Amino acid sequence: MKFSFIIFAFIILFSKSWGQASKPIKIKWVNGLSGDFSFSKKWSYQLGVERKKDGKAGCADGGFCPERCYKMLDSNGIVLKDSSRIFYQLLDTTHQFHNIKCEARCYEWAGTDFMEVTRTKKGKIFCSTLINEATHCSLQLNINSNICTAAIRLNSIVQGGGATYYCTSGFITIDEQLWKKGKMKTKFNFIFKNKDDIQKPFYWKGKIFAKIKTA
Repeated sequence: MKFSFIIFAFIILFSKSWGQASKPIKIKWVNGLSGDFSFSKKWSYQLGVERKKDGKAGCADGGFCPERCYKMLDSNGIVLKDSSRIFYQLLDTTHQFHNIKCEARCYEWAGTDFMEVTRTKKGKIFCSTLINEATHCSLQLNINSNICTAAIRLNSIVQGGGATYYCTSGFITIDEQLWKKGKMKTKFNFIFKNKDDIQKPFYWKGKIFAKIKTA
């Protein structure tokens, strides 16, 4: 929840500059978007949780679990039987269903399965893929009426390496029927200017099937 708020605040801060620097892409609306969106039936645990050898959810390596949880594990990282009730009260093992399937060329990219899609009181839609332990760049979309502006925000692990890359071309197709029902089903392909090597532009393409949340 805290991370979602930070992402949303960041998008509001930078959305105006996107409109100035990124090329506006006209949205193509269709009734019934075809294609394979079966990825939306797959799920993962939240960061720091993984399936252990005993088949149950437990703490992944890296120290992301509540500190108290680590005191309830055996030497193999398996939850002690007499501690399981309290352990699973402390650890969030909710199934997080994937809502994006995509490919990208960008610095510090290793894949992502999640995107936040939020509608403001003014009716604008802000979308942002979530970063993780291996992926530090985020695709961010600003949708206003029939126009979409896109940018990639790099939150680099290298000091001073953060940057924003702006869209130069591309397309986005959205299922209008589902949009009216509060769901975003779309195909997209965006090209971004690579300031470091203009001969090798960045790209981000894929499919989204996500619930539109209200800010």
